[in-house]
Amino acid sequence: MQRPPLEVADLVRSAGRNFIELNRSWLNRLHLKVLTAIERCRTAALGGHLDECSRCGHRAISFNSCRNRHCPKCQANARDRWLEARNRELLPSRYVHVVFTLPHELAPVALQNKRVIYDLLFRISAETLLEIARDPRHLGADIGFFSVLHTWNQKLEHHPHVHCVVPAGGLSPDRTRWIASQRRFFLPVDVLGEVFRGKFTDALRETFTTGRLGFHGSLKPLGRPKVFAQLLRQTFRKKWVVYSKRPFGGPEHALRYLGRYTHRVAISNHRLVSFADDQVTFRWRDSANKNKQRLMSLHVHEFLRRFLLHVLPKGFVRIRHFGFLSTRNRSTLLPVCFRLLGAAAAKPIRETTADDCETRATWSCPRCNGPMLLLERFTALQLRLRAPPDLFPTAA
Repeated sequence: MQRPPLEVADLVRSAGRNFIELNRSWLNRLHLKVLTAIERCRTAALGGHLDECSRCGHRAISFNSCRNRHCPKCQANARDRWLEARNRELLPSRYVHVVFTLPHELAPVALQNKRVIYDLLFRISAETLLEIARDPRHLGADIGFFSVLHTWNQKLEHHPHVHCVVPAGGLSPDRTRWIASQRRFFLPVDVLGEVFRGKFTDALRETFTTGRLGFHGSLKPLGRPKVFAQLLRQTFRKKWVVYSKRPFGGPEHALRYLGRYTHRVAISNHRLVSFADDQVTFRWRDSANKNKQRLMSLHVHEFLRRFLLHVLPKGFVRIRHFGFLSTRNRSTLLPVCFRLLGAAAAKPIRETTADDCETRATWSCPRCNGPMLLLERFTALQLRLRAPPDLFPTAA
């Protein structure tokens, strides 16, 4: 893919320092770490490596990536490695895409309590899917799936939701049959929404009672039990949205589909259009008008503020597996699923060794498209020493 003319890193280099000075009241160390990583990604500041083409012998020095999970440039390789591992677990079945979304009234609470609320969103959405699928009135089977947390919408606003990718069927309670869902229907979204609303409201009330929620600034009044109870009543009266696509193609289609969701960041560099007069213009998809492509312009400081809304807590796991795909059950139940579906059992995934990392092709040769293999690593200091002299040194 062609390199985009404008990157988030360019915006951070241009306006990041001024943005930090003006917003120190709410920026934390994790925000600063993300901005620094994006600014230094694939520059001499992180060191580099020498690669050689195994076919034509072409050599090139490349700068290292920051590998920060919020960096728009560092997700492609992580996504490819994850998909390679998941490829061995894809069942010969149709798949379903289900999305659970928090009401916008709870988004500010989630923003101030990210770890607690996002954990609840994962747990309650999973419990809802497993419970309704197990009900004999619907599917009557034990299902397995993975969930991916996204916290943004197309305008970079805070919009917490989880994408669940589910095989369109599951194991019978006695583990002797694979029960497939209807071809055009998986589970009733109205029932999913009602159960999700009830379970999440109860869990949120318990979390508040045990003192695990914090409220600051304009949300401080929510710390009073009566005010918080009023918020819960207000959100409970609403219809909670659960979206489900009808079952789509088999494992190969599912693998391509997964790549759209698993390692996304709030905005990709390819959506950026221009940066002029402190205004950042980017493309967004208007889902209310047949997904038409539109342009939005924001002041660079507002753009960076919205981008940092989606920084996750340190160590937070944003891709999780449930049901027969959970870590506890995968090794025993996944082979049963393959057997009942008449397919070969998934082969165990070999752990990556240090030797693999040294010899694996890092990218393709720009001359012959052959695999470029790592020859040597350089520190940032070594790269400075190897660089050509500055022909126009800055005056003292």
